[in-house]
Amino acid sequence: MAFLLELARAGVTDVVVSPGSRSQALALAAAAVERAGALRVHVRLDERTAAFFALGLAVETQRPAAVVTTSGTAVANLHPAVLEAHHSGVPMIVVSADRPDELRGIGSNQTTHQPGVFGAATRFVRDVEAPTTHGVDDSTRATLRALVRQGVAAAAGHDGPPGPVQVNLAFREPLSAAVGAVTAPEPHEVDADFATRRTGPAPERDRDLVVDADPATVVVAGHDAGADAERIAWELGAPLLAEVSSGAHFGRNLVVAYRQLLRDPAFGGRVRRVVVLGHPTLSREVPALLQRADVEVVVVRGAAAEAYDPGSAARPPHPAVVVPGIRVDGRPGPEHRAWVGTWVGASRALLGDGDTAPDLDAKRSADRAERAQFFRDELAVRRRPVDRAMLVDAVWGATWPHDRLVFGASLLIRVADGRVPGKKVRVHANRGLAGIDGTISTALGIAAGVEASGATGGTTRVLVGDLTFLHDLGGLVTGVEERRQRLQIVVGNDGGGAIFGGLEVAATTDPADMRRMMATPQVVEIEPVVRGLGWEYRRAATWAELEQVLTDPADRLVIEVPLQD
Repeated sequence: MAFLLELARAGVTDVVVSPGSRSQALALAAAAVERAGALRVHVRLDERTAAFFALGLAVETQRPAAVVTTSGTAVANLHPAVLEAHHSGVPMIVVSADRPDELRGIGSNQTTHQPGVFGAATRFVRDVEAPTTHGVDDSTRATLRALVRQGVAAAAGHDGPPGPVQVNLAFREPLSAAVGAVTAPEPHEVDADFATRRTGPAPERDRDLVVDADPATVVVAGHDAGADAERIAWELGAPLLAEVSSGAHFGRNLVVAYRQLLRDPAFGGRVRRVVVLGHPTLSREVPALLQRADVEVVVVRGAAAEAYDPGSAARPPHPAVVVPGIRVDGRPGPEHRAWVGTWVGASRALLGDGDTAPDLDAKRSADRAERAQFFRDELAVRRRPVDRAMLVDAVWGATWPHDRLVFGASLLIRVADGRVPGKKVRVHANRGLAGIDGTISTALGIAAGVEASGATGGTTRVLVGDLTFLHDLGGLVTGVEERRQRLQIVVGNDGGGAIFGGLEVAATTDPADMRRMMATPQVVEIEPVVRGLGWEYRRAATWAELEQVLTDPADRLVIEVPLQD
């Protein structure tokens, strides 16, 4: 009880609990603390989904959520989310229940070596001995307070990159007792800012970067780069190559078709300086650019555990310059505007206007035949089967600033990255390790964070492929006593892992082997599965059906979209 109240005093607002015997005292205390109004508690049925739910909460609230688990394999099930949090710089507090010292190392049931089980992925690990007395005296309370503040500070990034921490709490039998009345901390006792995510210690000063005399700079914004990337590109007079989950996929300098242009010597070949923010993961062209010996690389240190510099081994005489931030010195001139304009114009030309829209002039034509042709063309478009480009266009078009959009690690995020226009919307993807695990649970955590903020009117939407969806089916299971988050899940179903079709080996491997071993085709009937788990189901096989269903007001909705190649 005292431990959870200290979390609340340190600015933590959410605790995610999975059921278990050794952690029963923490679980029952969490219920009492929630009734007192000190914390919000979320119960998830398994630890893996609980950890990704906590990850999503932290992404949205920008403060660590605590995830409480029992001992044994329950702790190990947190590992995928802990690794994602580590590599993406998302704060998380793992509170693992354990046996006391005398029951460790002797073959006790459900007992393994838990302290430090996550290895280098944790910023802070403490193994807390089981108490020898009942009750909490002033000395113990002071010790707990210091422990909690150390853990929260490490998770939030006070002295280094933010990320996961582990507090391993030992319990002796009897494991719990009746929980009495709980008094929540007074508002003046809660240090709300203490738990807010940082990107490490405050820098003494940002790096001055001079506008180049001969325009040859581009700004690369990877995942979680933030809006500052757009500001830097504008002030430098540089094209902005911003991934869709960067937080900077907007603005006048945005170049959507950056991959094609980086391969073109007339564009990528002229680059001599690159400013990198965030964690680029969606192209091979960006790492190739950073590995060139003739390119100066400036990396802005973000929240992730490691500074992004894939070219460090390729150009040892010219290592990347890693800086805490950038302050631009100078102002871009007409030549810089021309540099940006050529990139933006070429990108638009590559993308074109698409071939799905009927000729609008024909709609207004005085010629009856032309008008009739327009309506036939429009009907044909609306009846057209959905492909990946149409799917990402529709989902992107339905998403607005008050919404949240989550991408799974499927081919769809790459399609979106290479075609959707700039728009200032909140987009997330688990790109720290870019795994398909836990995507739905992460989105549910984001939705819970949105709802806790009091925001209304928006939709949290997650776009995944079929394998990513099936990988996290457990995330759809919510206990009947729990609040049910409003979430729209859009499943682009191509019957397997189409993303592997882009590997070089696909051109030289027996197609049957490639299909079985890599694509892993599946024929799961999604409708009975999701309805059995208490969700609404819709199917959208055409453009018209997709446009309509994306505005469906159902709170918990799975939309299956069969995809055409």
